[in-house]
Amino acid sequence: MTTDMHGPLSAYAERLHATIGDRHHVASPLGAWLLLALSAAAADPGPAVGSDPAVGSDPTAGSGSTAGSDPAADALAEALGTDLRTAAKVGRALLDAPHPLVASATALWHRPGQDLDGTAGWRAALPATTEVGALPDQAGLDAWAREHTDGLIETFPLKVSPDVVFALASALATRISWAEPFEVADARTLGPGSAWARDLRRVLRSPGHGHQCAIVTTARAGDVIMHAAPAQTADGAGLVVLSVAAAPEVPPADVLAAAYRLSAGVVDGAEPAGRRSLFDLPLGDAPLWTVREKQVRTRARDGREERHSAVLPCWSARSDHDLTAESLGFPAATAALARALGQPAQGFEARQVAMARYDRYGFEAAAVTGMFGTVSLPPEGVARIAELRFGHPYAVVAIATDTRAGGAGRQADRADTRTDGVGRRADGAATWEDRADGRADRADGPADSAGGSSWHGVPVFSAWVAEPEELSGA
Repeated sequence: MTTDMHGPLSAYAERLHATIGDRHHVASPLGAWLLLALSAAAADPGPAVGSDPAVGSDPTAGSGSTAGSDPAADALAEALGTDLRTAAKVGRALLDAPHPLVASATALWHRPGQDLDGTAGWRAALPATTEVGALPDQAGLDAWAREHTDGLIETFPLKVSPDVVFALASALATRISWAEPFEVADARTLGPGSAWARDLRRVLRSPGHGHQCAIVTTARAGDVIMHAAPAQTADGAGLVVLSVAAAPEVPPADVLAAAYRLSAGVVDGAEPAGRRSLFDLPLGDAPLWTVREKQVRTRARDGREERHSAVLPCWSARSDHDLTAESLGFPAATAALARALGQPAQGFEARQVAMARYDRYGFEAAAVTGMFGTVSLPPEGVARIAELRFGHPYAVVAIATDTRAGGAGRQADRADTRTDGVGRRADGAATWEDRADGRADRADGPADSAGGSSWHGVPVFSAWVAEPEELSGA
C-alpha cells in the first residue's frame, strides 16, 4: 500500500512545498494528507471498510458521486490524488496500525453539546484510533500537541475562538538513533564553492559502512548526489532519512521531486535507477563531488571497485505553514465535514507546525496539522449598554406562562396536598413547584378554544413597591 500511494503522496508534497517556497523549512505532507483522508470518510461514507479498490486509481472513480455532481468531493479527490474510498482506507490502515518509530494521532472535535446522532455512519468509517469529542480550549489543544509529539511541538498551530464549529487534527513524531552514527570531518570538505564551508567548523561524514551513497541522473534535477542513513530498527520496522542535492541553479521544487522519486526505492536498499558509475565520470572536482583514484586490493570481478562517502552538515528547522491554498484540499475538506456534521461552516483555517533536527547520532521530527471549520461572526460595531435603576416606587405584575404542547394545565391532585410551610407536602413529596417539569405529559387540564393553555399570559399577582428592604443573607 505504501508503494502504491507513493505517487499521490509525492504529488501532494510537491504542491505543499510549492506553497512554502524555497526558504529553509521542514513540513509533513503526510500529516496534511491524513486530514484530507479523514475528511474523505465524511464526503463518501460508502462501503469502504471491506472494499479493496485499486489504490492510486482515478481520483474520481468510486468516490460515491458522479464526476461533477459534487464539486467538494471531486476537489477533495483531486487533492488526495486518489478516490475518496481508497484515501479513507489508506488513512485507516496507517493510523490503526501505527509504525513503531512514528507516533501518530488524529482527532475530530466539535462544539460541546452538538448532536451527532445523524453522523454514526461516516464516523464508523474513521480510523478506530481517531479521537472524537468536544472541542477543547486552547490549553487543551496545546496539551494534545505536546502529548502526541513527545514534547517536540509545544503549541497547536491554530488559535481556538468562539466561531470554531469543528476541528480536525493530526500529529506525527519520530525520534531515532542512527544504526551507524556519523563520523566528523572538517567543514572545508564541503568544497571551496560552499559558503557553509566558511561558516562552519565541523560537519558530518558518512561511516565506512551502513549508509547508502550514490550519484544519480534524474529527469527533473539532472545529476544529483544522494545519501541515506538508516535508523536502528524496532521489531523489523525502521526509518531511512534520505538527503539529495543538485546543482545550485536547479529549482528546489525539482530537487524535492527527485528526492521523493528516489525515496521509493531507497527503503529496500535497491540500487537507484539512473545511478552513475564513478568510472564514467572524470577525475577531479565537480560542483557536487570530487572523484579521485588510488590503487587498492579488491575482489571486484573486473578489478574496478567503487566507493562513496558523503559529507553534510547538521541542521534543524522549525516551521509554521499556511495550508489554505485551494490546491492543498482544505476548502473541500471543510465543506465535506460541514455537510456531514450538519454545521453551517462558512470559512476555514488550516495550518501546520513542524520541526526537525538532524545530527551525528540521530534524527527527530514532528508535525501537528490543524483545520478549523468556522462561522462568520457579526461585524464589529458600537454597543450601547444601559443599567436600569429602580430607585423609587414601581409596579410589579406576575404573569403565568405555559407553552407546553397540548396546553397542559391540570391542577395538582387535591388529596394530601397540604404543605408543611416550607414548600414541601406534609407527606414529604415535592410540591407543584418541584414537580413543574414532571407534569408536561398531563394534557387533561383546562384549555382555551384555540388549543393553548388557559393559563398562558394570565396575570396572577400584582404589587406596588414603595417600601424596599435590605438584602438579607450574604
